[in-house]
Amino acid sequence: MVSKETISKNFSRHARHYDSYSQIQDACGARLISKAGPGPFDKILDIGCGTGSYTKLLRERFPLSKIKALDISSRMIDMAMEKLEGERIEFETGDGERICPGETYDLISSNASLQWFEDIGRALMRYKSLLNADGAVLFSVFGPRTFEELQNSIKKMMGKRASMICSAFLKRRDVETILKRFFFGIEIEEKIFKKDFGSLSALLKNIKYTGTSGGGIIGKGIWTRKAMNDLEKIYRDIYKGIMATYQIFFCKGIRL
Repeated sequence: MVSKETISKNFSRHARHYDSYSQIQDACGARLISKAGPGPFDKILDIGCGTGSYTKLLRERFPLSKIKALDISSRMIDMAMEKLEGERIEFETGDGERICPGETYDLISSNASLQWFEDIGRALMRYKSLLNADGAVLFSVFGPRTFEELQNSIKKMMGKRASMICSAFLKRRDVETILKRFFFGIEIEEKIFKKDFGSLSALLKNIKYTGTSGGGIIGKGIWTRKAMNDLEKIYRDIYKGIMATYQIFFCKGIRL
């Protein structure tokens, strides 16, 4: 798994570009908020808030709630504060896996960020302890089929042992098993998004600016122009274009 320092640096470095490339993450946020239910949620914690797009949806859906938004990237927090100035939201730079006990919440939510956690199970156990009675967790998380076309093309070019970080993301059954340890009324929906890119470079730019690959594609430093051309040819030969898959799990649970 990628170090937290690397993840923070990646997101901070490209924070200004994030919103221009985050159409998939925005679509995930819109779908996720539709699953929140009516509440009421007096206090909400948004984990991995990024530039605040999903936080904005939470505010619109629950205008009277007290919302705290957390992200590991200070630059992302700066962007979110600019976007949501005057919306009565508390922002904090911090690691979503290492929240100190004390304050409690009625809803802990996260859009497309938990896949970067070192231990999702331990994080959810902590979130349970931070929830009030009948409190809920609601999150979306990327699955291992994300960028499967790119992963398969890299393996064909470099051998079966080559991989991307997303290949290690949790499978649906793993997420379900973890949720059932700490929550009831479990709901998990799997959704496949497809996005067509005009070129391999356009896909890689999208990955770069949204941080979707975490620490980047394997073999940093070996990607010469020839290697990139060879990879794009393999990609197009197999898939007849540069189409990318995003596998997302939308998850909800109530505190046991």
